[in-house]
Amino acid sequence: MIRWTSSQWTVASRRKTPKAKARKASTRKASTRKPPAPKAARAPPAPPMDPHVATGLAYCRDVVAGRVPACRWVRLACQRQLDDLERAKGEWRYRFDEARAGRACRFLELLPHVKGPKAGELFKLEPWQCFVVTTAFGWVRKDTGARRFRRVYIEVPRGNGKSFLSSGIALYGLAADGESGAEVYSAATTTSQARITYGDAERMLRKSPALLQKLGLRISTHAISQQASGSTFGALSREAKNHDGKNIHVAVIDELHAHRTRELWDVIITGAAKRPQSLIWTITTAGFDTSGICYEVRDGVVKMLEGAENDRLFGVVYTIDDGDDWRAESSWVKANPNWHASIDHDAFSVDATEALQTASKENNFKTKHLDVWCNADVAWMQMAAWDACADPKLQEEDFAGQPCVLGLDLASKTDICAKAKVFHRDFPAKNNDGSPKLKDDGSPALERHFYLFLHSYLPEAAVESSRNASYEGWAKDGWLKTTPGDVLDFETVSEGVLEDRDRHDLREVAFDPWQATQLSQQLQAGGVTMVEVRPTVQNFSEPMKEMESLVLTGRLHHDGNPALRWMVSNVVCHTDAKGNI
Repeated sequence: MIRWTSSQWTVASRRKTPKAKARKASTRKASTRKPPAPKAARAPPAPPMDPHVATGLAYCRDVVAGRVPACRWVRLACQRQLDDLERAKGEWRYRFDEARAGRACRFLELLPHVKGPKAGELFKLEPWQCFVVTTAFGWVRKDTGARRFRRVYIEVPRGNGKSFLSSGIALYGLAADGESGAEVYSAATTTSQARITYGDAERMLRKSPALLQKLGLRISTHAISQQASGSTFGALSREAKNHDGKNIHVAVIDELHAHRTRELWDVIITGAAKRPQSLIWTITTAGFDTSGICYEVRDGVVKMLEGAENDRLFGVVYTIDDGDDWRAESSWVKANPNWHASIDHDAFSVDATEALQTASKENNFKTKHLDVWCNADVAWMQMAAWDACADPKLQEEDFAGQPCVLGLDLASKTDICAKAKVFHRDFPAKNNDGSPKLKDDGSPALERHFYLFLHSYLPEAAVESSRNASYEGWAKDGWLKTTPGDVLDFETVSEGVLEDRDRHDLREVAFDPWQATQLSQQLQAGGVTMVEVRPTVQNFSEPMKEMESLVLTGRLHHDGNPALRWMVSNVVCHTDAKGNI
């Protein structure tokens, strides 16, 4: 039961001065004066506002007034709450129940952190979290008292305490939401992902044995249950064999952007429709797949915030606005409501610096740290760093007889056939202060540098018909070798590899097997070691990351070949959900 704590009021006693006594006496003597009209009875003072509700409303007002940095969607969500409170004073069918709003917040603050430097400390809701929780749980129907919002969607970058909220909301739905026989689920695409939220909730309870006992909860291998209400909380994944028969009271979906299909979402929607007070609580970061279920749900939230009627949906999106400089700290603060609470500023700055230096990491930073939906395909190389590695004085002749690895990508008609030759040299490594870097045994540490030369081939007909005007210039300057006719003469390529075998210490030739069977057999017959490298994520991801690192650290050197520069600038990098590129 919610009990208001009454404020204590004190009235200071007033001494009667001589002048006051005289005024009082004269009043008694003036019998002709009309007695003062009786004062209207004062209404009893309103009970003090719940502190969590007060914090949430103050946050809304500060956001709308511009005192708290926030993007357009957050401003619209806060304005909607303020407008709804005014609307509820009339004949609207919903009212804001301060007691229910504050009760959910107080429950969450009974739970301890289980991760990071605050592990063991009780949770303290930040102002934006007070806004989200009080809004989601405070609104009810005037006629039935049932909750207004059946779906909640919160999109916020990593590091802003969303995992704790997910686990806490699930426990509230299980043990404190007043629902008999509640079925509560932590839902994700895989069982291991679904058990993250469930596992955090379990650890919270184990760290709070008094709360565990007070709520009458029991932890088993795969579920948390409350015998008094017949309620259970468990993990639910797309991998589960049977989704039928679910009667969902609360479903917590963490990282909806990772759901590649809508299968589990549809299961939850169907299961939650059976209860009058069900709640689907979705909290996620942005992602890359704008054709998936997460972006579909997000689109509905955006339309609602822009004015589309949907009284049963509450949503807020923490991100930056169009036109904001993603490199500026002001944008970082705007997108991260926990910037001054849980965000590790040093780690954040490191990630930002890497994103500035490495093109393939830029969109990942925007997506995970600023909640910007980006295409996973981005330019791969920072071309300023690539250009800094150019040394026009480099000559292949200087590497005669030295170890060499060769990469071969064949083409026959319109595409360039490329042969890349890579050499290496080792130099004494140095510390940041310029002193020699030593190994653990005291011997000098070495740093390996790589030297890259590219030979390109095209049929003459392809050069003449191409829309790339640079081809003719590259052929004239020797960067592109042409062969007669409209089909590439592979004999020219084969002869070049055999010359490399004789001129250098050719260790092996890595090649894409497409169209290369016959040439590979010829070269193997010539004593060349051929290594097949298929264009797969497994084969490409780590080498691409290593090459990026070599360029950024200045340990890859090339001769400024303009054809090679053009090719590198055209490489598009796709990042998958596991960070492979």
